[in-house]
Amino acid sequence: MSAPQLNSRQLAPAVVVLTAGGRALAERLRDVLPQALIHGRRGRIEEADVVFDDFTATLQGAFLEGRPLVVIAASGTVIRALAPLLADKRVEPPVVAVAEDGGAVVPLLGGHRGANDLARRIAGQLGIEAAITTAGDRRFGVALDAPPQGWRLGNPQHYKGFAAALLSGAEVKMEGEADWLSDSDLSLAADGSLVLQVTEKNGNPAEAQLVYHPALLALGVGCERGTDPAELATLVEETLAQAGLSPLAVAGVFSIDVKADETAVQDLAADLGVPARFFDAATLEAETPRLANPSDLVFREVGCHGVAEGAALAAAGPQAKLIVAKTKSKRATCAVALAPDILDAKALGRGRGSLAVVGTGPGDPVWRTPEVEAAVLRASDLVGYGLYLDLLGPLAAGKARHGYDLGEEETRVRVALDLAAEGRDVALVCSGDPGIYAMAALVFELLERGGNAAWRRAAITVMPGVSALQAAAARAGAPLGHDFCTISLSDLLTPWPVIERRIEAAAAGDFVIAFYNPVSRRRRQQLATAVEILRRHRPAETPVVLARNLGRPGESLSVMNLEALSPDKVDMLTVVLVGSGETRRVARGDGGAWVYTPRGYAAKAGKSSEDAA
Repeated sequence: MSAPQLNSRQLAPAVVVLTAGGRALAERLRDVLPQALIHGRRGRIEEADVVFDDFTATLQGAFLEGRPLVVIAASGTVIRALAPLLADKRVEPPVVAVAEDGGAVVPLLGGHRGANDLARRIAGQLGIEAAITTAGDRRFGVALDAPPQGWRLGNPQHYKGFAAALLSGAEVKMEGEADWLSDSDLSLAADGSLVLQVTEKNGNPAEAQLVYHPALLALGVGCERGTDPAELATLVEETLAQAGLSPLAVAGVFSIDVKADETAVQDLAADLGVPARFFDAATLEAETPRLANPSDLVFREVGCHGVAEGAALAAAGPQAKLIVAKTKSKRATCAVALAPDILDAKALGRGRGSLAVVGTGPGDPVWRTPEVEAAVLRASDLVGYGLYLDLLGPLAAGKARHGYDLGEEETRVRVALDLAAEGRDVALVCSGDPGIYAMAALVFELLERGGNAAWRRAAITVMPGVSALQAAAARAGAPLGHDFCTISLSDLLTPWPVIERRIEAAAAGDFVIAFYNPVSRRRRQQLATAVEILRRHRPAETPVVLARNLGRPGESLSVMNLEALSPDKVDMLTVVLVGSGETRRVARGDGGAWVYTPRGYAAKAGKSSEDAA
């Protein structure tokens, strides 16, 4: 069984501007592009979410990420920048050019992958008409190769020849009903040589015929814990085939909520390219009078008389018909209900909740990974320290926000897990990397402690970010070029004698050390003690990097000797990198210095020369 998979990757549009006039226009577009990131040319734009130096590199980078592009510049400028990358129109992201005076909006690429719709929204905001040039849209007011939500084209391989005949004047015969087709400007005739067929069945795809499948089928499934995904997939494939039903007409895969984390169910939905949605036992039990095969055994096990049939009927609605009764394999069941109207699966039951534990980097959006950005955009709820949520800027628009103060870490994680257990898509937002002195470890600690059993049914992923020590090292050069470790000097959660023992071990082992949480208002002595320990093991002139507020306003970086390091030079926003006995400085042209720790290539090169001799 195969069906086109929906693209779940979602990135915020990049609105790229080069002038102050373009920046003002970009602000006008915020209402229709609330989560867009405004990219501004350095030196020309005073305020932007992302600042760039190289226009072509910025456009090409966003294009390769698959990010929608709205460029406030001349179409020719955009075309020349992206021309080297154009290869396959089926995968290119939407690209729209907008005149700086707001007088023209032109979808350049990805017209049927979102650019036409994006252009129409922008044009509506500006009070003009989008310059859409795709032939079907212009002539017939419909894109036959990009049907609306709830519809799928069963034979896209025949579209090109069909469209050519249509544009040559051939008339179209309709078989079945679809308002979006009948209300278009297509030339319809009862004896048309071209056929548009609308059916939930497999249909009769041919070169002169396009077959559209409306999402009318609710597929209910059940299975034993740990069922092989291949078994459920085979059962569904054979069941649909025997009934003559198209997998492309399946609106969603539906089951009972205790199966939300069942791999077989989730894989089936992914294979079909549809949502997996779940109902509680009480909702399924209410469907008992309509079941073809009620079971007392199932009731004793899960609290309802039928999972597959009940879920299919609950999803398809009170006017639905059960057109395929429960069909069984060794460990799985499925059933199919036919709804009278298109089903929006995402509005039915609830999905498997998800918790993405994300690291947003030190603060600058350019240090935020596309994976993290996509997770934030997909999220219904954002949980985190209030400052970190503020740093998301436009990405947080339209999200339910759950902000907490410092010191409320366990509350944050519990709230995030509870929301995910309710079927919400949650992003637990951390700065830097979520696995380095952040919330990821606490998530798994709470799972281990127990609590809400539904927490374990949520899909939990940890997405890496650029950590403060990585950012500090990059700004300074390459001080982490050889073995290093990180140590937090905060004794709120770790007793000071343990921390002191770790400092001693790291100093004796000659590791480069990144100190987190070096001082606070009440903690001043810990850093001083750490310096005393280090001075016993490495020279006074050992390079030390102090990096403060990286990626945020007020960023600063300085390099000093170990003997000059003292608590009064550091605060809680500072990461302290102390070099090893091998760490070196290299003078820069501006009077500063790069800091690096060699890994031993010079010695290797020397040995190679000796071997050659």
